[in-house]
Amino acid sequence: MASAKTASPAGNSSTGSFSRLIAGKLLVGAALIAVATPAIAQSAPPEQPTATEPPAAPPLAAQPVAAEPSLEDLIPDSAVADPEAWVRQAPAAASAGQDEVLALDPGAPLAPLPDLQLAWPDDQALPDVEPLSPEADIQLAEDAAEKELQAAGIAPGDAVPRLVDAKVDDLGKGVELGFPADDQIAGREDIAGRFAELSTLRRLRDDDDNIAQLARRARSDRDLLLRTLRNYGYYDAEVYQTLGGVKDGDSGETLAEPGKVKVRFDVIPGPRFVFGAINLADLESTGDDYAKLRAAFDIQPGEPVIGDDIVTEQADLTIELGETGYAFAQVGKPDLLIDHARREGDLTLPVTPAGKYNFGAVHSALPRFLSSRHLASIARFDPGDLYRKSEADDLRRAILATGLVSSVTVIPREVEAPAPGDPGVVDLDVALTKAKLRTIAGLAGYSSGEGFRVEASWEHRNLFPPEGMLRVRGVAGTQEQLAGVTFRRNNVWGRDRILSVDLYAQTQDRKAFAARTVSFLAQFVRQSTIIYQKRMTYGIGLEAVATGEREGSVGGVRAPRQTFFIGALPGHFLYDASNDLLDPTTGFRAGIRLSPEYSKISGGGSGTYIKAQLDGSYYQPVGEKIVLAARARLGTITGADIAQIAPSRRFYAGGGGSVRGYGYQQIGPRNSLGDPSGGRSLSELAFEARVRTGLFGGALAFVPFVDAGAVDTTTTPSFQDLRFGAGLGIRYYTNFGPLRIDVGTPLNPRKGDSRIGVYVALGQAF
Repeated sequence: MASAKTASPAGNSSTGSFSRLIAGKLLVGAALIAVATPAIAQSAPPEQPTATEPPAAPPLAAQPVAAEPSLEDLIPDSAVADPEAWVRQAPAAASAGQDEVLALDPGAPLAPLPDLQLAWPDDQALPDVEPLSPEADIQLAEDAAEKELQAAGIAPGDAVPRLVDAKVDDLGKGVELGFPADDQIAGREDIAGRFAELSTLRRLRDDDDNIAQLARRARSDRDLLLRTLRNYGYYDAEVYQTLGGVKDGDSGETLAEPGKVKVRFDVIPGPRFVFGAINLADLESTGDDYAKLRAAFDIQPGEPVIGDDIVTEQADLTIELGETGYAFAQVGKPDLLIDHARREGDLTLPVTPAGKYNFGAVHSALPRFLSSRHLASIARFDPGDLYRKSEADDLRRAILATGLVSSVTVIPREVEAPAPGDPGVVDLDVALTKAKLRTIAGLAGYSSGEGFRVEASWEHRNLFPPEGMLRVRGVAGTQEQLAGVTFRRNNVWGRDRILSVDLYAQTQDRKAFAARTVSFLAQFVRQSTIIYQKRMTYGIGLEAVATGEREGSVGGVRAPRQTFFIGALPGHFLYDASNDLLDPTTGFRAGIRLSPEYSKISGGGSGTYIKAQLDGSYYQPVGEKIVLAARARLGTITGADIAQIAPSRRFYAGGGGSVRGYGYQQIGPRNSLGDPSGGRSLSELAFEARVRTGLFGGALAFVPFVDAGAVDTTTTPSFQDLRFGAGLGIRYYTNFGPLRIDVGTPLNPRKGDSRIGVYVALGQAF
């Protein structure tokens, strides 16, 4: 039998014989199962065997188990030789043996299966598994949370804990925030406000969201709320989120549509942690400056741990170090160690002062373009002054404001190390990148009062270094033509001081007068800028004018032209106590203009007079969104008769910077044809309310206004012929100032006045 199992028939490999052997044994095994199955399933008693039948096999349960046969011993040789033929005979053998199988006793145990030594599971006792002990920190947090839940009336075994008695804040978009009602939680409004701003549910929710999206965002918002609570010192806080429908007011049924689902976060804040030890590293090495620098980092042990405060005070300390002479100070990242047992946070902030310094010299990388001397004149410090980072930054902004460079880098460099009791010295190295210096500009427009106007100009902003500009410009319009050249040097003899010289020829054909003028004007001005708004600004100049002028036509007949030769010394002074150059909201401004002038008329006659003008404005906030603003202007020309004053030098009123609602120069005395003829005195009043709205992120404001003005032929204002205008303006606030659009109408117009005036400009009207 063994040889039959292993022999290979001729023409076949040993591998093929082995495969057939395995296949044969499998077939035989299947046949044995098929034979045994009917016998086990038989429930009726078998018939008695005949004399010719072989003796019946004993029942399976009664077979002796002396030596358990192997699987190979149970397979006959005939089955191995021809497995398929042997299997075909199996049903007959099974049928023959079926009658001899005794009925099975349901209470009798089954005999063990061959070659199976595994015990039944009933006989095996599972070992006891010892539970893992939780870590101390986790157990402490769980115990604290359980106590807070019990104090809030929540059973620890609840599937979804929820505060029974809670103060609930409705944040909108179906998001609610609940706090324990009996607790006074410090910073609650700040926590709710910040969470509402950052909530994913509130930012992204719409009616198309499904429940799965809401649940996913709710989990994200739960993590956000935990981080927010930790930012305000609640490091043991617990947050439970629930999603629920809302009850219908009519049926009382709970609505489960995604658009009706509310997401609620119940907060158990726990104790608020406070600062413990505060370590500022080497800050004490600053000696006498330590007290001031430590005060700049205004966090003390025992105060609540607020993450925002750490960031703010770190920035304040960095600024104060830079303003106290520590040019190379370094402030590292803060390290906050939270101790849950003490409920405190120990803060470590690495600070390296690195010595104290004074300013030295300023060095330009492009001395022929912008010399070191010129840059030093722009700076607001002198050599030997205490180093302040704000003044180094101010120098960088001032160089950029020249318009000659596209980028500037100001780097402090040590030239003398600090000694005990004496600061060191740092020079400032200024690296520059040139900008494009030539500009061609054009402007075209139309207004109902002035008609068409086209202007073009060419300029070179550094033709005469440093900052010597030359500009050539021309104007072609319905009422004005001009050709002129301007030389200007910025930052001359100091910061924001300008020397300019203008030479131009101009013709004007307005309703009030017609003029052909050649002018020369030189001025020295100290101006205010957005970088540095000054309290006091001033200017003084020298003006020489030759102008041929005549007043408006009478009955279609033009008046004869007169030539005026005018010499003047114009000057102005302004005191600015407002808080902003382009958009003042508090404070006031007061200014005066004086121009002593000499006028000689061709053909005889001359006169000397003084032209003076006073301006004042006041700004008063009312609440957070309203600013009330008022302006007054008074002017006079004394010393000469009006006939000796050229029409272009007289006072006029009306327009966007005067009385809104009226046309340019349309207020004042008029000739017989109704054209303005100007006067010797001026009076103007204006009042407006600047009302900020929440539109466009708070960038839009509405401005109702009322203006009034008059021009008289007398030298003092009479206030008897005031013209009033009113209207509504719009302000759109940008990072460089408000854009202004005003629409006004005359309240007491005269014949010929337009009904509507529209004015567009940058900045407030006053």
